[in-house]
Amino acid sequence: MTIYNTLGRKKEPFVPMIPGKVGMYVCGVTVYDYSHIGHARVMVVFDVIARHLRVTGFDLTYVRNFTDIDDKIIKRANERGESIQTLTQRYIDAFHQDMAALGVQPADIEPKATEHLPEMMQMIGTLMDKGVAYASGGDVYYAVERFANYGQLSGKVLDEQEAGARVEVDSNKQNPMDFVLWKGAKPEEPQWDSPWGAGRPGWHIECSAMGTKYLGASFDIHGGGRDLIFPHHENEIAQTEGCTGQHAVNYWIHNGFVNVVNEEGESEKMSKSLGNFHTIRDLLALYPGEVLRFFILNSHYRSPLDFSFSLLEAAKAGLDRIYTALRSAQALLGKLPGTPIGEPADVPAGAPQDLVENYLKAMDDDFNTPQAIAFLFEAAKMLNTAISEQKDPAVIATWARLIRGLGHHLGLAGQDPELWFRSGIGAEQGLQAEAIEALIAERSAARAAKNWAESDRIRDTLAQQGIVLEDGQHGTQWSRK
Repeated sequence: MTIYNTLGRKKEPFVPMIPGKVGMYVCGVTVYDYSHIGHARVMVVFDVIARHLRVTGFDLTYVRNFTDIDDKIIKRANERGESIQTLTQRYIDAFHQDMAALGVQPADIEPKATEHLPEMMQMIGTLMDKGVAYASGGDVYYAVERFANYGQLSGKVLDEQEAGARVEVDSNKQNPMDFVLWKGAKPEEPQWDSPWGAGRPGWHIECSAMGTKYLGASFDIHGGGRDLIFPHHENEIAQTEGCTGQHAVNYWIHNGFVNVVNEEGESEKMSKSLGNFHTIRDLLALYPGEVLRFFILNSHYRSPLDFSFSLLEAAKAGLDRIYTALRSAQALLGKLPGTPIGEPADVPAGAPQDLVENYLKAMDDDFNTPQAIAFLFEAAKMLNTAISEQKDPAVIATWARLIRGLGHHLGLAGQDPELWFRSGIGAEQGLQAEAIEALIAERSAARAAKNWAESDRIRDTLAQQGIVLEDGQHGTQWSRK
């Protein structure tokens, strides 16, 4: 397995610190609002990475945090006149609902910042004892000039950096690039007692404290979006290594940005100010979560991801092709096989013997999901061919099992194919399945009696309700538009 390591700026063979075991920490969401499509990409990408590590045989410990205290959270809670805990718990619950819809499995450990204040204070105290942090004006700062390797992740040279939009300018700092570890108490803000006075932690310290608590001073993988490389992850390295004196993380993995395709067909940054901002919840009202997941995985995680509704429609069409093949197999077999990934030897005679091997090689090559999905489509094509050529049911079952297995690896194609086509968004507003089946039965009877006018009338009635019929050798299949 090779992984592109942001720290080395190249693909590197993956060798965990402890053979057979992997520790992975991924920066989670700040819970002051609903999660958006950018968050969806991070969570889906690292969900697939976690799945692949486990399928490959590693014993993975996956940690993904919640930031439940920061300026935005405080501001939002004050605006709404509610407690911070009430606000953050509501959005944590919403996050879990959204992730379930996207097929994202829970992390093994999901720590909250506010539950780890002692660990943060202990780390800050150690940094001060070692002379790389200092107190000033009621706050505590990290002195970046005292950490020799500052800039190793982002490639930024300290002497060339200036205080700007992402760096808080503060006269209490010894250097404009110094960052806050502990913020002194302010009116109408939550506060905790500390050796440096009442206050609250800075943003960066929480991940260093929680990462080292659950995975140790050094661990294998740290991940997040590219926007976190600087300053957040750069500061994490400085904090953790400044405290422990050890190399913090061996592999840094960062996914690319999500851009929105505008009406002129140009990609632009997603932002609320541009009016092109989409929450996961908004999109789930229009598309099944699996469509969003499939759309995200169709691009390599390090590449920019262009978002548009036409691209979502294309993703839906792609999934429909896979489920159509599975539905045809189910009609023949009565029940689809289970989900384990097959071995190459299980591929039917005359088919590409290396399909599964090549699929796993694609995933081993820096988690190349677009190429892996291409093999999933190849399996669907072979299944359709086996059905059309009336191959032995055992051959058809093998290809269906491969699709289920490879799909399970990616978190795709796991639904009952009939339910996939019958449970489209908005199905609750239209005809129920029982009524549709009754009309189809009436139409079948009319066709048998050669009453073509009645048959057409029923088809037109269903079409007006968004129901599409497909007549085949195994009867009439239906789906919602």
